[in-house]
Amino acid sequence: MASLLLRSVCILGILSALILAAYSQQFNSVYRVCARGFFLSEQNSCLPCNCKGHADSCEDITGICTECQDHTVGDFCEQCEDSFLPAFLPDGTFVCSPCACPLSLESNNFATHCDKRGDILRCVCQEGYVGHYCERCTPGYYGNPMQLGDSCKKCDCNGNSDPNLIFNECNNVTGQCLNCWGNTAGDNCERCAPGFYGDAISAKDCLECLCNECGTASCDDRTGVCHCKPGVTGHLCDKCEEGYSGFSSCTGCRRCECASAAMRATCHPLTHNCQCRPGAGGRYCERCLPGFWDYSPSGCKKCDCPEENCDMHTGECLPEASQISECNINCDACIWNLIGDIRQSNKTLDKVRNRVLNISTGAAANDRLKYYNYTAHRLQAQFKGWRNTSAEMRSDTGQLEELMEELLTDMELLAGEEDALKSLGERVDEEMLESSMLAKTLSANLSSLNVLIEDMIRDWELYSVHQELDPEVKRQKMAEAEQILGWMRNLNLSPKEPLATDESSEAHELLRRVRQLEKTLMTTKGRLSPVWEVLGRFTSKLSQAQGLLNIAEDSLQQTLSKYKTNQLKLLRREAQQHRLKETYDAADQTLVTTGEIISVANLTIIEVEDIVMNVRQQHAEIDGAKVLLESKTEKLSQSDRDLVLKAEDHAGELERHAEELQYNLKGSDVNGHVQKALNALNVYDNIVKYIDDADITGLTTLNISSKTHDAIDELNSQLNVLSPQSDNVFKEAASLRSEQIEVENVVLDNKKYIEETNEMTESSSKKLAKIISDISAIQKDRTPRRLQFTQEVAEGTLNRSAEVLQMVTPILKRVEEWNDNMKNEAYSPAAFDRTVMSAGKAVEDLSEIMPELLNKMRVVEEKRPVNNVSTNIMKIRELIAQARSIAKKVQVSMKFNGQSAVEVHPHSNLDELKTVTSISFYIRVDPDKDPIEDRFLLYLGDKQGRKDYMGLAIKNDNLVYVYNLGGDDVEIPLSSKPVSSWPAVFNLVKVERLGRHGKVFLTVPSQDTTAEQKFIQKGEADGIDSLFDLDPRDTVFIVGGVTADVKLPPALSLAPFVGCIELETLNSDVISLYNFKELHKMDVMASVPCPRHKLAFSQSRVTSYLFDGTGYGLVQNIERRGKIGIVTRYDIEVRTVANNGILFLMVNEANFFVLELKNGFLHLMYDFGFTNGPVVMENNLPKLQINDARYHEVSVIYHHSKKVILLVDRSHVKSMENEKKPLPFSDIYIGGAPSSILLSRPELSSLVGLKGCVKGFQFQKKDFSLLEEPGTIGISSGCPEESFMSRKVYFTGEGYLGSTAKISPFQSFEGGLNFRTLQSNGLLFYHRDGSDEFSLSLENGAVVLHSKGTRVKSHKKNYNDGRSHFLVATVSNQKYELVIDDKDKQEKKKPASTSQSDNTQMTFYYGGSPTSSIQNFTGCISYAYISRQDRDIEPEDFQRYTENVQVSLQDCPLENPPDSLLNKDSRDSSRQRPGHSRKVGRDEPSLPHGLKSNPLDVPETEVASCYLSSRPRVTRYAHHYGGSAHSHHEYTSIAKAVRDESHFSLSLKTRSAFGLVFYLADESEENFMALFLTHGRLVFMFGSGQNGIRIRTKEKYNDGQWHDVVFIRGGSIGRLIIDSLTVLEDRAPGGNISLLVQDPLYVGGVPPEQAQKNIQMSVSGFSGCVRSLQLNGRWVTSATHSFAVTPCYEGPSEPGTYFTEEGGYVLLDDSLNSGQRFELVMEVRPRVATGVLLHIFTGEKRYLTMYMYQNKVVVVGNNGIREFSTHVSPRQGICDGNWHKITVIRDGNMVQLDVDSEVNRVMGPVNQTAQSTSSPVFIGGAPDSLLPESLLSGRGYTGCIRNLSVNEFPVSFSKAALVSGAVGVGTCPAA
Repeated sequence: MASLLLRSVCILGILSALILAAYSQQFNSVYRVCARGFFLSEQNSCLPCNCKGHADSCEDITGICTECQDHTVGDFCEQCEDSFLPAFLPDGTFVCSPCACPLSLESNNFATHCDKRGDILRCVCQEGYVGHYCERCTPGYYGNPMQLGDSCKKCDCNGNSDPNLIFNECNNVTGQCLNCWGNTAGDNCERCAPGFYGDAISAKDCLECLCNECGTASCDDRTGVCHCKPGVTGHLCDKCEEGYSGFSSCTGCRRCECASAAMRATCHPLTHNCQCRPGAGGRYCERCLPGFWDYSPSGCKKCDCPEENCDMHTGECLPEASQISECNINCDACIWNLIGDIRQSNKTLDKVRNRVLNISTGAAANDRLKYYNYTAHRLQAQFKGWRNTSAEMRSDTGQLEELMEELLTDMELLAGEEDALKSLGERVDEEMLESSMLAKTLSANLSSLNVLIEDMIRDWELYSVHQELDPEVKRQKMAEAEQILGWMRNLNLSPKEPLATDESSEAHELLRRVRQLEKTLMTTKGRLSPVWEVLGRFTSKLSQAQGLLNIAEDSLQQTLSKYKTNQLKLLRREAQQHRLKETYDAADQTLVTTGEIISVANLTIIEVEDIVMNVRQQHAEIDGAKVLLESKTEKLSQSDRDLVLKAEDHAGELERHAEELQYNLKGSDVNGHVQKALNALNVYDNIVKYIDDADITGLTTLNISSKTHDAIDELNSQLNVLSPQSDNVFKEAASLRSEQIEVENVVLDNKKYIEETNEMTESSSKKLAKIISDISAIQKDRTPRRLQFTQEVAEGTLNRSAEVLQMVTPILKRVEEWNDNMKNEAYSPAAFDRTVMSAGKAVEDLSEIMPELLNKMRVVEEKRPVNNVSTNIMKIRELIAQARSIAKKVQVSMKFNGQSAVEVHPHSNLDELKTVTSISFYIRVDPDKDPIEDRFLLYLGDKQGRKDYMGLAIKNDNLVYVYNLGGDDVEIPLSSKPVSSWPAVFNLVKVERLGRHGKVFLTVPSQDTTAEQKFIQKGEADGIDSLFDLDPRDTVFIVGGVTADVKLPPALSLAPFVGCIELETLNSDVISLYNFKELHKMDVMASVPCPRHKLAFSQSRVTSYLFDGTGYGLVQNIERRGKIGIVTRYDIEVRTVANNGILFLMVNEANFFVLELKNGFLHLMYDFGFTNGPVVMENNLPKLQINDARYHEVSVIYHHSKKVILLVDRSHVKSMENEKKPLPFSDIYIGGAPSSILLSRPELSSLVGLKGCVKGFQFQKKDFSLLEEPGTIGISSGCPEESFMSRKVYFTGEGYLGSTAKISPFQSFEGGLNFRTLQSNGLLFYHRDGSDEFSLSLENGAVVLHSKGTRVKSHKKNYNDGRSHFLVATVSNQKYELVIDDKDKQEKKKPASTSQSDNTQMTFYYGGSPTSSIQNFTGCISYAYISRQDRDIEPEDFQRYTENVQVSLQDCPLENPPDSLLNKDSRDSSRQRPGHSRKVGRDEPSLPHGLKSNPLDVPETEVASCYLSSRPRVTRYAHHYGGSAHSHHEYTSIAKAVRDESHFSLSLKTRSAFGLVFYLADESEENFMALFLTHGRLVFMFGSGQNGIRIRTKEKYNDGQWHDVVFIRGGSIGRLIIDSLTVLEDRAPGGNISLLVQDPLYVGGVPPEQAQKNIQMSVSGFSGCVRSLQLNGRWVTSATHSFAVTPCYEGPSEPGTYFTEEGGYVLLDDSLNSGQRFELVMEVRPRVATGVLLHIFTGEKRYLTMYMYQNKVVVVGNNGIREFSTHVSPRQGICDGNWHKITVIRDGNMVQLDVDSEVNRVMGPVNQTAQSTSSPVFIGGAPDSLLPESLLSGRGYTGCIRNLSVNEFPVSFSKAALVSGAVGVGTCPAA
């Protein structure tokens, strides 16, 4: 056997040697190596490299040079690098020298490229350089490129330069910044300006120094510390040092030293005087006073002389003369007498001076006291701050101590584990050493064996050379070898395998534990140093705080000692009280006078009672029975009137409550702070108050009804009605007296109350007189029936209020409990946590009772249909919805303790979860504290766990995703990252299900870097079920544990979770655990929620805000961060895929400014009270389209108060001029606004909230954090990438989506999609490869799969029912399979095919195809997926598709395409000639009055001004209808909103007795709704088939005044409310009525032959004004078509037809003959000096046009041969405000023009072929396409026209063939 083995090895060696020799011979024969600098040519010879001397080597074969030097490039170093030029030498070679841009040196060559043509050098400069030779720096850079070694550097102003002055940012040579702003200064704006302090570079928060300017030498520009002038002290340098004075000089304080006789060494700091001892005087007590001597530190002694005059040094008595003068003077008697008088005056002055000094001392004391008082207040505030800081420090110290203890405990545990680890490591080392020794022994044995084998091989080789082997020996050796080989094969080592496997597993587990302990040890060590550092900082801060407390205590003691002096004020107050007592006595005297006046009032009442008695006797004599009936009716009418007034008062009270709710709601946000969520829940406290008010109202109404019934009983037994009224008057007078007695404390208002008493007395007399007059005016009405209705309403309201109050009362108690807890616990964390739980419980309770509350509100609304009550209820509903939205956005976790559970509100629309279900949440586990066991995490499904469900759990140390779609469970374990290896921080988990396919994602944040670890696992369900069917009545969403009424499926029946969870999203909706339905054993006091680092994940690191269309950001008082100046700038960075949405909005009363998305384009509109109305920018420039899922920076600059500049991505897009007016705004809404703001103006009513992401908002380049603004509501932090993906698409039947991918539809394929349509045919999916086609389509309502001629068709054929359906198409090697809605399954066997997938990109389409013959799809496709070969199955993002033709990626309606598609085809393709400022035409969409479709398309400049304004004064938002069939508005998108119920309101003003105001019907007019006038009375009608109602008012409303009309339909009930007082109601027979009407809605009139079937009268248009049309509380604006409708003008009017500046024309009846002889006469009163008056169009070169141009009247004619014209210029001007008569006559080829008897005529060429024809005659304008090119102006006429006649026959505009545009027929504004 051994010999055989040796022989085999020998044979192998020989073969290897032979192969090696052959290979070496072949290599030597083919390849040859050339020396460096040569290359091998094709002729196999070495040639020198052709590198022009600029390279040393080149490639073999090709000769391409390598490593070109000397700034050369190219294959053969034949070119120079960019920024270098070749210089050729005489020998033909060249060198590359730097471009002279500006210097031919490498250090000063700043060109990226240069070339030289002749002597001209052209430089392409680097960034930052400019000039022909790059010799200058561009704006924003500085330096001197012409100086050797210098270059241009970017201006470094640290972001503190004015961004609007980029051309002057810094000096272009020195780099010194020129325009530092933000209170900064310095060469680089690197520090705060003098007088300001802060961080100018990073924080940019330079604030004004608070130092006193007078005492401060400088202010530290970093810290704000005040550096005082000499002698000045104080934190703010606001006082002199002790012993210094002169602060007010602002030059510092000087030391004030007193003499030795002073009581103190320094002077008083305020008076600057010294306080002297007795006898001493002078400012510094430096001498004795007169009459005193012997100056010493104790003062001076009094002179012992008769005249008290002595020498101040010796005390010697002096004569009187010696006292006066210091020298000897000889004076006469006169002088001595004068001196005596002066001496006496001196004595008097001394006394006065002493008094003044005393007064000064008192003033000084008062000043000192004020100073001490100020110091005490300041110290008190500081002490409070120190105390609060100290409390916080104590709290932090306590927490640090606890953390320290925990750390020490952990360290001890770690030390023990470290010892165990050390011993374990030593054991491992010993075993490893032993293993190493064994390995070495084995290696040595193998080496010995190898030597032996080699020796054997050599022996065999030698033996084979010298001797042949005997065959017998060979056979024996072969047998031995086979025997050894068999023994080796039969050798079984499997019994040893388990032992080896166990040893390997134990080694790996030991290694894992070692690494885990090592990681824990390193983490703990890393945490120790920051903790010690924090402890050191807090220790130092505590020492500082202790010092501050000592200082505060000393100051407080001083303040208390000074406080005793304030006791003197008590004496003064006692004196004041004495004076007040005297004043009160005077007030008593006044009250006595008031009593006398009341007695006079009583006498008056007695007189009135006599009059009443007389009246009663007279009426009793006339007709007692009549009096009884009239008295009853009057009493009931009065009660009914009181009820109406009380209803109005209660409506006002409801509005006040709604405002309070809105205010409370604004106090909450979604930044994860539960305290603000508590503020949001306080909204419900106000709801309790509202219910209480409703209860009180019900009781009041019931009391009124009871009192009314009692009054009826009394009236049946008594005839005296006026006596109780007199008693009431007496009681009112008595109450007045009691009220006046209560006013004793308000002495100054006595006279006012006396006057009120007199007025009340007079009013009482008038009231009695009115009562008497009303008695005679009483008439019968429906009072008993109305009284009964009132009583029923009151009882119903009372009962429902009591029910709702009973349900809401527990919530009120809980709110009070929160308040008490927060107060008692002083805002401790425990109380905060309890508040969190109580808040959640309240949300749960409210969620249960809210549907009932809304039902009760609906009942109240039906019973009280007054408009303001409905508005307030709608406002309360909106606030409740906002509160629910806020609860969903609370980004706070909950900690589960192994027993707790939370039931969360599921998705509001479970149908959206059928196809795709995605849940993401944050989870935190701590394997060190809580060992990882099998735990339940969450569950979404039915309560019994039997139907479709999905959930998450921890099993076998793995995160497991479980879902079931009706078959077997699908379990997807994430085994790649065991739970025990998760870090003890929040990790992001996401589970996703798309059809049958499921995925689980895990994102683990890194603790020391920004990197993240991502793990994914996928799975798939068996069978055909793909939909997640949930029953809304039986669906639960529970987290952490399970409640008693829920039974989990077996796969999830595990122990409850231990750890922290924070929910993030459910599909694309933000969710929160705090939007729960029920809590189970959740104690937040024992289980404190875990804090989550918001920036741990990459998707949250960029500050961004997510808007879901319901919330908004509100920045109030925006000037607190920057001032509105000459240049005011707003910046917002937004990312969205939405078509419509508000970016930002500012509103101030009638002024507004809005920047929005409209159909994907930026749309700007603003009005600051401009004369011409709002300015509008509406353009579809490509730069304005920003809904492409990318971030765009949008900037709006308001420049010099007259210009708006729009920038997109920092490039200029549009500018608009306006009247010069400042910005009138202080608040700004971001991303949306409250409905009360949007509904306040028609221009804003169509705005919607933004759905997208806002990265930042800036005002004047100052950032605002929207979540920190108190007014922000309903937005959240962070923008997930899923929110920018387009999963839905709408097709119009003319478009499609196309893309490419690696797919193989004919071999192996799976695709699914949701679709919804009303069309029976349409292509859903399409792919074509040559002649082979694969498609999914609808054919006659059935779904068809078509592949290579094989058709698979669904069983059902009604999938075009407008509902959502989900289909899955599968192609395998065996069959085609088609499944719709998990029920309709069809399949066919697949024919054999030889085609193979080539793994290339294939083109496919959704919704249609440019090549397929199948009709394109109309409807919605959503959540589509296909199996791609290069990625997993996931929903398609249609936003990334390359072909997008006529589709919408946002809106997905059922019946109508989105507005974004409708507007794409509404382009005006007509020509626009110079001078044409506007287009008028029948098909042109009309805009509201005052709006310009394009701010650049302004009317042409008028040279001549007109006397009358082109825009008469109008009533805003009101339209005038002319009363003809032509005059009306048409609105669409109304019919579907009124089928079941509707609430319309409008205001109208008219003097016409007849007219149709409102009409809506279907095509057959079987279903209709109408409002019209007949005989001045309003009639409201609606009906369906034979059922209908008709409500008609008794009063007439054609009085020329505005009247508010509300007409409501709910089912079969109709109500008509006029001016909120008159309420009429009726009910149609039968059940509820659904009005299946169709658009359009007509307002002001209907086209001919319409509405005659239902109105039963001659249908005429409405003549009058209508304003404020609303449907269900929202404005109805933007009419689809407008015919002969003008604004409603104010002031006087006159007969005529008015053509407005918005444009329009009248087409006369075609019966008019404009043949050979034609005469037209009209009177005009223009308001604009240019405009078309007449146009007769016969053909392209046959026309007659009369128009005005700059006060001239021009006639232009053409009879087919050539054009001719004439004109008349009236002497007084055509635009002077007067009427002008114009006559134009065409007779053959002659045209005559007569204007106010000024005549001109012109003769045209003779046309023999001219015939008499009927041509269209246009008045006031004409379509642009029909006007001749030669006109100087084609704009329409603006003004009034009357008395029009053609060929001497009067023409009525009301009978015209067409009235187009804003033309008012019948009346014109006169002023």
